[in-house]
Amino acid sequence: MQKILRLLLILIAHSSFAQSGINWSPPLNIAANSFGNQHPRVVVDASGDPLVLWGHASNKEAWFSRWNGTAFSTPLNLNAAAIPVFAASWAGPDLAAKGDTVYVVYKHTPEDTNHIYLVHSYDGGVNFSAPKRVDFIDPFISRFPAVSTDAAGNPLVAFMKFDPGFTNARYVLVRSGDFGNSFTPDVPASGFSGGYVCDCCPATVVSSGDKVATLYRDNLNNVRNMWAGISTDGGVTFVEGIQMDETNWVINSCPSSGPDGVIIGDSLYTVFMSGASGKALCYVGKASLESMDAGTSTPLTGNFAGLASQNFPRIAGDGAAVAVVWKQQSNNAAQLGLFFTDNISGGFPPNYDTLSTGSFANADVYVHAGTIHVVWENLSTGSVTYRKGTYSTTGVSERPAKVLSLYPNPVVDNRLSVRFDQAGMVSCSVRNSIGQEVLNRVAALENGALTLDLPGLPQGVYYLVARSGDSAAVAKFIKQ
Repeated sequence: MQKILRLLLILIAHSSFAQSGINWSPPLNIAANSFGNQHPRVVVDASGDPLVLWGHASNKEAWFSRWNGTAFSTPLNLNAAAIPVFAASWAGPDLAAKGDTVYVVYKHTPEDTNHIYLVHSYDGGVNFSAPKRVDFIDPFISRFPAVSTDAAGNPLVAFMKFDPGFTNARYVLVRSGDFGNSFTPDVPASGFSGGYVCDCCPATVVSSGDKVATLYRDNLNNVRNMWAGISTDGGVTFVEGIQMDETNWVINSCPSSGPDGVIIGDSLYTVFMSGASGKALCYVGKASLESMDAGTSTPLTGNFAGLASQNFPRIAGDGAAVAVVWKQQSNNAAQLGLFFTDNISGGFPPNYDTLSTGSFANADVYVHAGTIHVVWENLSTGSVTYRKGTYSTTGVSERPAKVLSLYPNPVVDNRLSVRFDQAGMVSCSVRNSIGQEVLNRVAALENGALTLDLPGLPQGVYYLVARSGDSAAVAKFIKQ
């Protein structure tokens, strides 16, 4: 299978618009350019609707918008004025979601004296909590936070950690067991080459089950290959690393470009940029998480005639369906390219779609249930642009249904029936709209159900966090 993938990737050539059979909607600007457009990121909520995050570099702001069924909502500022955030085209706030549980992480500037914060939403981005500090590492320095979720929907946050004076750069990871309200001490997630990490390059963290990969650009005597720190215990420890990049790019200046990845079954797919060929090209690599075999990395499109440069690739998958988006300069024009396959085991097709031409920078992609969501930093309009594509879902695995339900909702008589598709004891934590716990109860499920008494609970919006063993879920209810 690996030989087939390599052959297909080598044969990929320059193509024109709409070669994949995807049905693309027209481009849509999410908000006015006064909100900025740096480093956009996209995920989906429990209904499959897009949620978009981006930064405003000059105002040091993090902005969020969600699709409300007919349009994108008025952007919501996620950082207080007292917490200006780092945002640039090549790095900035990061976003993750599992169902309607949404996490955003950002770095408070100046970076050498301030900290990383996380805000969470349990209702698909309608309301967000107050900021929760992530990096309890004084007197060390942090930057470049990246967030993902574990199997239960808790956040995993990777970030760069320095000794005082911005020395000894490495990536570490922290975990939360209470849906973003507190975090474990950091654990090392890099250093497997014997060198440091590239101190100007953001990282990505991806997870599947107990497998967690922190993807970063390494720096071993100015050889700046891509590595993955691998955990097989949900991010508790990282005991092995995989060199995902065999290009051996030697550069003594900062490329300011990091990797992205996705775990599909036993395989870790990674995309990244390297200038080892003498030209900035995007590559795709594949590694086995069972054997820790790095396999090979291959140019995404090949070095076709007229191609000047490529950068900032992003990858996303849903079951066997995988999409990769990247920017390139070709024949004196900027292009936003997208590869798609509904079965990655056969590699990508020989053609890609061109989603936009003109002037743009960083982009992102998310694949879910027959839909591809793409956002990019549109330099012509000064705004974030969104585009949606749809494809046949034949052969694409479906996501599990929700397992937590509440009745009645709204609650009118201080009693809430909880049905949780688990067995045994369950811990129920009720939190208000800013994440404060107002009730906690441990009880036995009877036929998958229990009843909670809510005496004295004021009217308002609340979130029930149910945990049983390794399973957890969040649901919203209203108290009248």
